[in-house]
Amino acid sequence: MAELRTEEEQLDAIKRWWKENGTSLIAGVAIAAAGVFGWNAWQTYQENQAQAASMRYQQLINLTAGGELDEASLHEARELVVEITDSHGSTLYADLARLVDARLAVAQGDQAAARDALEGVIDTTKRDYVQGLARLRLARLQVADGAAEAALATLDAGVPEALAAQRADVRGDAYHALGREDEAREAWKEALARAEERDQPLYGVQLKLDNLGFDEATL
Repeated sequence: MAELRTEEEQLDAIKRWWKENGTSLIAGVAIAAAGVFGWNAWQTYQENQAQAASMRYQQLINLTAGGELDEASLHEARELVVEITDSHGSTLYADLARLVDARLAVAQGDQAAARDALEGVIDTTKRDYVQGLARLRLARLQVADGAAEAALATLDAGVPEALAAQRADVRGDAYHALGREDEAREAWKEALARAEERDQPLYGVQLKLDNLGFDEATL
């Protein structure tokens, strides 16, 4: 517009520009406004979904916190797990519900269902810590089922450093189940050292070492 000499020329240029571009400009503004509205609506929906998932998960925790469950409570708990995972499958609450489901299955003596629940968490979660926690629990189940080699492979698939002490503990259990006592001893020693580094309580490991004749003074 710097080249235009008069106000009339400027006005004519503005009119021509508006005629050529006004429709697309209005459309662009409308689309942008719709986008903002849509984003806000989506955010509100997501917040409502998260709140609903949180409430359902809290129900599940309250229901399963009292120790052994009767048949009716167990059925209700499993239904809550299904509801949370079906309706809120991408949330942290769905991952945690599957972990609870695995624990309930173990309590019922259904090792296969417990493995399925844990493998479901491992396969679907995008959260490294939760995935590592599921792998730890799966590895423990595999050791208990006599599949210690599979347990070692599960641990090797990836457990985050935040769970390093527990990882070493379960690795020691797997080695011990395989009769590899020296490796079990080293793994349990590592577990105690890692737990001390992070100031984490780790129960039972010292007893395992004592049963192997380990002298704590040599740690």
